[in-house]
Amino acid sequence: MFLKVQLNWNVVIPAENLDIKGLMLQKAILVRLLDDFSAKKATKDLGYLLAVTTLDKIGEGKVREHSGDVLFPVSFTCLSFKVFRGEVIEGVVHKILKHGVFMRCGPIENLYLSNQKMTDYHYQIAENPCFLNGKTGSRIEKDVTLRCVVIGVKYMEAQKEFQAVVGLEGDYLGPI
Repeated sequence: MFLKVQLNWNVVIPAENLDIKGLMLQKAILVRLLDDFSAKKATKDLGYLLAVTTLDKIGEGKVREHSGDVLFPVSFTCLSFKVFRGEVIEGVVHKILKHGVFMRCGPIENLYLSNQKMTDYHYQIAENPCFLNGKTGSRIEKDVTLRCVVIGVKYMEAQKEFQAVVGLEGDYLGPI
């Protein structure tokens, strides 16, 4: 799910980047904010940080004593992406194993669908392995888009990314 979030961060501008003209200073603050924002990647509470949409306010700068750098409090709005338990999402299969499939959904690289959570599908050993539904004939194979429900979500602090377990139990879930 996409979220619109209001954030307050501190942006540090090195002394050598300061200029007498205010417009260049505002540009330096914005560039530094975007650099810091892109390095952040994701947080447990907000999900994946996607884009800064508006720069709402730049506060008064405070000079750091030892370095001469200036710290500016900045208020901005951004767009983030986070999946929640019970949410129905669409993902693209990128890896098929005997015990399940791995999918991608937006910035999330590791969505796992276990073979135990797709009850009517059975693994087929072939040149291109897949899961086949005997009743409907539908196939889950590489590059197929699946609609599924999120069962659980885990945030990996070290990698700054999310992993999720999904299932096909429910109406209108499966290959699209």
